[in-house]
Amino acid sequence: MTDTPVTQVRARHILVDSLDQANQITESIKTGSDFGQLASEHSKCPSKQNGGDLGNFGRGMMVKPFEDAAFALQPGQVSGPVQTQ
Repeated sequence: MTDTPVTQVRARHILVDSLDQANQITESIKTGSDFGQLASEHSKCPSKQNGGDLGNFGRGMMVKPFEDAAFALQPGQVSGPVQTQ
């Protein structure tokens, strides 16, 4: 039996301006705060209206650092901050 490569993932994100803010939000999530609520309150991305949900996407559709982080996670996992331009 071989592992089938993952061709798409579904991800949510919270886009902020600073690493300090990203770290604070990450800590809030780790201690049980609701990801979607935090996205609605803090994200600068229009996806905040959907709790940060970006829907399904394949490789090559997002900026590389974010894509790499999203494809490295297991379902339900939350990454630490990912710096993008």
